[in-house]
Amino acid sequence: DELAVGNPWSFATDVGPVISGTARREILAHIETARTDGRLLKQLDAPETGHFVGPAAIRVGGIEDLAEEIFGPVLHIATFRADQIDGVVDAINASGYGLTFGLHSRIDDRVEQITTRLKVGNIYINRNQIGAIVGSQPFGGEGLSGTGPKAGGPHYVPRFTKGDEPRHPVTGGDALDRDAVQAALDAAEPARSDRLESIDLPGPTGESNRFSLYPRGLILCLGPTAKDAEQQAEIARSQGCSALAIAPGTVGDDTLSGVLDRAHLTTLRGFDGVALWSEVDDLKAARQALAARHGPLIPLVTGMELAERCVVERHVSIDTTAAGGNASLLAANA
Repeated sequence: DELAVGNPWSFATDVGPVISGTARREILAHIETARTDGRLLKQLDAPETGHFVGPAAIRVGGIEDLAEEIFGPVLHIATFRADQIDGVVDAINASGYGLTFGLHSRIDDRVEQITTRLKVGNIYINRNQIGAIVGSQPFGGEGLSGTGPKAGGPHYVPRFTKGDEPRHPVTGGDALDRDAVQAALDAAEPARSDRLESIDLPGPTGESNRFSLYPRGLILCLGPTAKDAEQQAEIARSQGCSALAIAPGTVGDDTLSGVLDRAHLTTLRGFDGVALWSEVDDLKAARQALAARHGPLIPLVTGMELAERCVVERHVSIDTTAAGGNASLLAANA
């Protein structure tokens, strides 16, 4: 009831307009569906002119009830028992979206339990989710919310540069059966899930900012030569990822000798990145196949920056004053 909806130029305004008339219609349709189902808990009035939507609160069973993101002043509320937290986190991860997440808790163990399992780019503890500061809170998501690197993070500027990109032709080799490749992906060793590295970033007193790297997952190493595929797999594993190397002449565990039809990249499941140091036409076919996929965005790495692309970046920002203050300052010598 305290929220003021109106002109964003006014200091008294809490909620301004949404981005377009189309967005307004879609959000209002979502709210109306909830009203019809008896799940609309509250909605405030909004100006009838312009692209305004009255803030609304809607009851849901969980994030799985939402088929898409709702970019508007809509709060979805779900209740759960404390012993169901892991299941809630699993449902959030299964949605495929991973931009921002907010949590309010003064229990450090619970914060650690949740943040280490979430596949979300920016996590905010005991504070708002707005205003990522360059140098303190590198911003960007994963899955359906981005492929990285984070804006303002250590890998951001290098991503705009062009490094060495080996260009090797696909030569020889039998075409592999799609189902055989899927079986190999299903049988591959899982990637590590723990942090690889954490860095404390600067911020104001009373705020903790920690930037961490995690393994991306399973990397499909397509060579195109056996030497390329084996080198790609070695790099991926050095970053905690698992790898499946596919190229003519590859030998050993987690390898397939042959050539993968790039069109199969659209329907194969269970991989999180593709490394391919091939010629332009082959790379084009791989990009088109990956672009046609449904679900999380899969990066195609065509250059020697593979190591940094085998990780996902996550950031946790904590308002330490909400838990009694900054422990490191309290413990510091005068």
